[in-house]
Amino acid sequence: MTMTSAARTIAPTAVVGMVGGGQLARMTQQAAIALGIELHVLTPHDSDPAIRAGAQFLPGQPDDLDALVALAAATDVVTFDHEHVPNHHLRALVEAGYAVRPDPSAKLLAQDKSVARRVLGDAGFAVPAYEDVAAGDRAAVLRFADAHGWPLVIKAPRGGYDGRGVFVVESESALSGQQGLDGLDRWLLEAHVPIATELAVLVARRPNGQTVTYPVVETVQRDGICHELVMPARIDAAVADRAAAVGTAIAERIGATGMLAVELFLTTDGDLVVNELAARPHNSGHATIDASVTSQFENHLRAVLDWPLGAATQLAPSAATVNLLGPAHPVDLARTVPLALGDPTVRLHLYDKSITPGRKVGHVTVLGHDPQAALVAARAAAAAVLAP
Repeated sequence: MTMTSAARTIAPTAVVGMVGGGQLARMTQQAAIALGIELHVLTPHDSDPAIRAGAQFLPGQPDDLDALVALAAATDVVTFDHEHVPNHHLRALVEAGYAVRPDPSAKLLAQDKSVARRVLGDAGFAVPAYEDVAAGDRAAVLRFADAHGWPLVIKAPRGGYDGRGVFVVESESALSGQQGLDGLDRWLLEAHVPIATELAVLVARRPNGQTVTYPVVETVQRDGICHELVMPARIDAAVADRAAAVGTAIAERIGATGMLAVELFLTTDGDLVVNELAARPHNSGHATIDASVTSQFENHLRAVLDWPLGAATQLAPSAATVNLLGPAHPVDLARTVPLALGDPTVRLHLYDKSITPGRKVGHVTVLGHDPQAALVAARAAAAAVLAP
C-alpha cells in the first residue's frame, strides 16, 4: 500500500522564525532538523545558505516591518542570525503580542556598541574608556587622546562586524588620512587596550532564567576577522573561571534569551575587559557543533523556545577551529575536499557560498588531547580545502 505524502507528514515540534539566511541560519537549520523544528527564514534571497539547507523561505528585508510581522505571525518565536534589524521594529512586534527572543532591550546592546558600553559600565563590568561623539569631531578626538593616549580606537556604534567599522588611529596626523571614517554617522572613541588574549564566553539562557555556559574560547583575530578558535582557551583556570562568570553575569543582567556571545580582552595586566556582545549564535561557538554534547545552534533553538537546555560539556580535551576565508585564486572544491579529508580527525563544514576573497565560506574543526596539535591539523586541512 502506498502512503500519501500527507500520511507521512508529522507536524513540527515547533516553528521558529529567523531573520537572516546566512551560515548561522544554515547551521541553525541543521540543528532544527534533529529536533523536528521547522525553521522559517526571512531573507531577500532564495539562494541563501539556510534556504539551500532546507529552511522555509520567506522573502523580505530585515528592515521591512510588514515582512517581520509576516514572519512573526507564521512562527512561534522570532530570533536572528545577525544584528541588522531596526530595534524599534522589534519593539513593535513585542507590543503586538509576538514572541521575540532575545528581547529588543537585550538585542540593542549587541546592535549599538555605545549603548552596550554605557549599560555594562554602569552595571560595574569593566569596559574600555569611551566617548560617543559626532562624526568628524576632531577636537573631541584630541581631547580624548590627551586623556587616554595614542593609539586610540574609533568605531561605528552600529553596523560594524568582521573588522568593518573599526579603526585604530595611531596619532593625530594619522587621523586625517584614515579612510572610512567619513562614512560613519557617529564616532565611538575607545582607549586602546593592551591585549594578551582575546576570549569569548558563550552563554545559552532561557526566558525562565536557566543558563548553560560553554568552556571559554580563545579567538585569534586578524584585521578584525576571526581566523582561529581554541576551546577551552589556553589560559589559567582561575582566569577562565572569572571570564565565564563575567559572561554569565552579563547574560543574566541584560535578560538575554537564546545564545549570547560575550567577547572579552584579557589584558597584559591580567584584567578582563568586555569588548562586544552578539545576541545570537556566534562564530566563536562553531567548535561546539563537533566538540560539545549540545551545539550552540541547538541550545539557541531550545532557549528561544523556552525548552530545557542541553549540556555544554566538551567531548574531547581540546578543540580547534579554523575559518575558511576565500582566497584570491580559484578553488575546485570537488578536488580539494577529498584531499583535506585524508586526515580522519577533520570535521569539515561548508556553507554553500560562492568563494570570494576574504569571505567566510566554511570552517574546519579538529578534536584532540593537545590544543596545539589540533590547531596544526585544522590549519593543514583548511589549507588543503582552499589550495589552488
